[in-house]
Amino acid sequence: MPAERLQKIIAAAGVASRRKAEELIASGRVVVNGNIVRELGTKADPEHDHIRVDGKLLQGPERNTYVVLNKPKGYVTTVSDEKKRPTVMDLVTKVKGRVYPVGRLDWASEGLLLMTNDGALANALMKASSNVAKTYVVKVAGQPDEGKLDKLRHGVSIAEKGGRRVRTAPAKIRLIREGDNPWLEVTIIEGRNRQVRKMFEEVGHHVEKIRRVQYGPLTLDVPPGDWRNLTLLEVAKLKTAASGIKSAKPIFESPKQQIPQSKQASKPFHERPVERRVSSLVHSVKTLRPPVQASKPAFAAPSRSKPSRSAARPTRPHSGRPSSSLRASGARRSRPSKFKRD
Repeated sequence: MPAERLQKIIAAAGVASRRKAEELIASGRVVVNGNIVRELGTKADPEHDHIRVDGKLLQGPERNTYVVLNKPKGYVTTVSDEKKRPTVMDLVTKVKGRVYPVGRLDWASEGLLLMTNDGALANALMKASSNVAKTYVVKVAGQPDEGKLDKLRHGVSIAEKGGRRVRTAPAKIRLIREGDNPWLEVTIIEGRNRQVRKMFEEVGHHVEKIRRVQYGPLTLDVPPGDWRNLTLLEVAKLKTAASGIKSAKPIFESPKQQIPQSKQASKPFHERPVERRVSSLVHSVKTLRPPVQASKPAFAAPSRSKPSRSAARPTRPHSGRPSSSLRASGARRSRPSKFKRD
């Protein structure tokens, strides 16, 4: 096995996060083959080198764990909090292995939160290029009209830390419950800090409640504060979504940018329904076949009557002999007289 950085080996073993592992190395709490290591760039081979953290020998990388949690309101999405507030780690104490949250849900937000120790998957999911869809159920103050909702669908400019403004990607929004403070379903493909709240603030509406109900292929199906392990099929679908493979049809398409039906790319012939295949073949045959004229048949059957001899035999110059028809009738041809008349 090739040598890897010590902080990566420690994180893979489930001892601490990479950032925490760097602090352990810098403080001289990591020993490799009997030597204290303090340099962060040091590499080691976990299969051949003896690595100890606080005197405990590492047992190698731990098994990957994938958990979906229904985060209730009042918990911070972090491993540890400086203000000593409750964190989501307090809700997964019975999970085998050390897991950490993927992405964030703020203190007042609820809903689906993915937690794992698979660092590669977590980094892939949090990349902007993955375009993993996230769906929220949102209750807003006041009734936003269609003009404001169209602005959110096409993207609005929101402020980030430091005062820099960015434009959000197109979103999918639909009304699910009417009222003075309606409920809306919002689907986005980004994961900016407090993005949904900032989007509605830009159009003049405050978000009162927000709950994430779907994350990529995962759907919220556990009670608040509870969690469950992902199935192998769910893990496979999640890795496919994180790979950034895009379908032929865009995830969100604004109404003004929709492609007309006549210009849309048709499916390959083998993927079409059987009825459409047959109709396509019939149309092709009709197009290639020459048109049939009513006055003249396209294909005339040959006549069975025998042609006459006169029509078949070419005409010859007159030889002076009587024709066969005259001979058959017995008629005599007048001959010039040997004697001249007076």
